[in-house]
Amino acid sequence: MFFIVVGIILLVIGNIIANPNLVFSKYSKAFKIGGIALAGIGLFSSTVKQIEAGEVGVQSLFGSVKPQVLNSGLNFVNPLSNIFIFDSKTQNYTMSGVHDEGDKEGDDAIRVLTADGLEVIVDLTVLYKISSQEAPNIFKQIGLDYKDKVVRPITRTKIRDNAVYYDAVGLFSKKRNEFQNRIFKDIDANFKNRGLILEQLLIRNITLPNSVKQSIESKINAEQDAQKMQFVLQKEKQEAERKRVEAQGIADYQRILSTGLSDRQLQYESILAQKELAKSPNSKIIIMGNGKSSPIILGGN
Repeated sequence: MFFIVVGIILLVIGNIIANPNLVFSKYSKAFKIGGIALAGIGLFSSTVKQIEAGEVGVQSLFGSVKPQVLNSGLNFVNPLSNIFIFDSKTQNYTMSGVHDEGDKEGDDAIRVLTADGLEVIVDLTVLYKISSQEAPNIFKQIGLDYKDKVVRPITRTKIRDNAVYYDAVGLFSKKRNEFQNRIFKDIDANFKNRGLILEQLLIRNITLPNSVKQSIESKINAEQDAQKMQFVLQKEKQEAERKRVEAQGIADYQRILSTGLSDRQLQYESILAQKELAKSPNSKIIIMGNGKSSPIILGGN
């Protein structure tokens, strides 16, 4: 548009100084040629619009939005149209309680009330993109700031609406995936009605109240103590079983000795042991006898 305006100005100047009585009349032709050239360049550049990769354009002419979408590459447009660019790539919106981590400065985490009346803090990231063919409708109905008008409020509202079906501990542990899938379906349906596509919903963190944290820690400690006690009891039972088996073995051994060995056998074993002792080179005196026969005395040096 700038070149068109400059070109028109040069044409006007060229016509003004075309009077032969003026000193600058000889430059009239040059001004006209330059004006026509600049106007032509401006007209051409105004009718061709380049859209970058990952973007789409929407045309607005005197407040009227055209339904045709300008895709990536070169597009011929009305030079009087205003072109508005939309990002069609995946975008993210993070609501976090950590400073400077989310899209909003400060604590922007979502505080929700659960089924048991406790306040739980949820950190969340939304991955979404616009539907390229719906860009003209988004521009007419929402505008360019759809992130603040649609993404943020709908996400926060649907999370609060669905959190009331779960208790705090369930959200933190077993019901977390179920909760995430539930709010995904709810938010996705609302986004589609507004030309947005929800790609993924990431629950980054769930913070429980301190009282609940302490209760969970106490429960975990109690469970660990119970498991430890079970281990000790099992070990004692094993030790008792070992002693019982050992005592049974001793009893069996004694029973076998008391019933299986005769007097003659014991006498024979005693004689063998004393004969071995008699073979020893050390000095000894061995008295053999059982009280029923004459003793035999063996001596040695």
